[in-house]
Amino acid sequence: MENRLAMTLLELNGLVRSAIEGVLSDEYWVEAEVSEARESRGHCYMELIEKDARSNTPVARASAKCWRQTWTLLRPYFEKATGQALHAGMKVMLRVYAQFHEAYGFSWIVTDIDPTYTLGDMARKRLEIINRLKEEGVFNLNKELELPLFTQRIAVISSETAAGYGDFCNQLADNGHGFSFVTRLFPAVMQGEQVEQSVIAALNRINAEADSFDCVVIIRGGGATSDMSGFDTLALAENVANFPLPVITGIGHDRDESVLDMISHTRVKTPTAAAALLVSRLVAVEERIDNCRERITRTVTATIGRESQRIDALSGRIPALFSVVKTRHSATISLLAERMKAAAGRLIAQQGHHTDIIAQSILPMAQRRLEAARHRVELMEERAKALDPTLLLRRGYSITLRQGRAVRDAASLRSGDEIETRLEKGTIKSIVR
Repeated sequence: MENRLAMTLLELNGLVRSAIEGVLSDEYWVEAEVSEARESRGHCYMELIEKDARSNTPVARASAKCWRQTWTLLRPYFEKATGQALHAGMKVMLRVYAQFHEAYGFSWIVTDIDPTYTLGDMARKRLEIINRLKEEGVFNLNKELELPLFTQRIAVISSETAAGYGDFCNQLADNGHGFSFVTRLFPAVMQGEQVEQSVIAALNRINAEADSFDCVVIIRGGGATSDMSGFDTLALAENVANFPLPVITGIGHDRDESVLDMISHTRVKTPTAAAALLVSRLVAVEERIDNCRERITRTVTATIGRESQRIDALSGRIPALFSVVKTRHSATISLLAERMKAAAGRLIAQQGHHTDIIAQSILPMAQRRLEAARHRVELMEERAKALDPTLLLRRGYSITLRQGRAVRDAASLRSGDEIETRLEKGTIKSIVR
């Protein structure tokens, strides 16, 4: 192996620093979208991003810093002009210069910010989605659903390999109260361009068997704010808003509130916080049951005591009261018995007289009805004789039959039909031509 002169990493980074300071010595105004912004010890640390206008895919990323002495001046100026703090989703115009440090790498240093170039595409789209949901009247629809008292059958939408999903399941399993939860995972993509389509597909699968679950939990671990854009879509928000089960979200940290968080029934910070919420609800239910049990026990005990005293008092009065009541009711019963006996005698006499009258009227009535019926039979017999077809035959008429039925219309006959003509004496069979 031939000998080569090698540089140390510090020396190489020093060359990079010298090159950057020599080429990028000026300050530049740059347009970018803030995907993350946080303060620490008075300094402001930002993650900047630029997205492709058609695919919404990040095409450029960079870190930027605004040191305390500059940020102390810029922050109140920016917030007063825009009416809001710097946050993820804003599209901003920053004045920056390049800095490369041998140990900490490259970053852009912010020296100024233009507050007139404030609200970026991400925040504007979020605001448009929120306004659209409010116009449709569905913004608070999922919040109006009630979580069941015993929320234990959980449909989970998460990435199967996500650490947050494991933390959520472990938190429920080791809840320390002995509560039993049944969870079922509906896998979905939780970052990138497939979030909306994947989560909606999971919601559709849950909706197909909604009666098997008490609620839906959508969980995702932390991550860059730029990866939260999949949870800021109108289609996903409308699906969650109109979903028949309460939806709990735990897809980010304090600073990462998405439209999905706003539209859901309950929003928590993390997957473990979602598990803690479910456990705490059962703890509250258990406490309510214990309180009700104690109240019922106290009430029943007090009632039994009062009723025992009342029964004791009544039992002492029963012998005397029974004697008085017995004497009083014996006389009343005797009087009623005499009245009933007299009333029964009168009723029997009345009914006997009525029966005699009816018996006397039955025979004449039956005779009249028989005579009327006999007269009707005679009339019907005379009519039947008058309609006897043999009388017509004796008068010289005939009857033509086809297949045993009288022929009333010659047009109903067809060539080849066999007909039978009945006379007073004999029949004639013919074939129609």
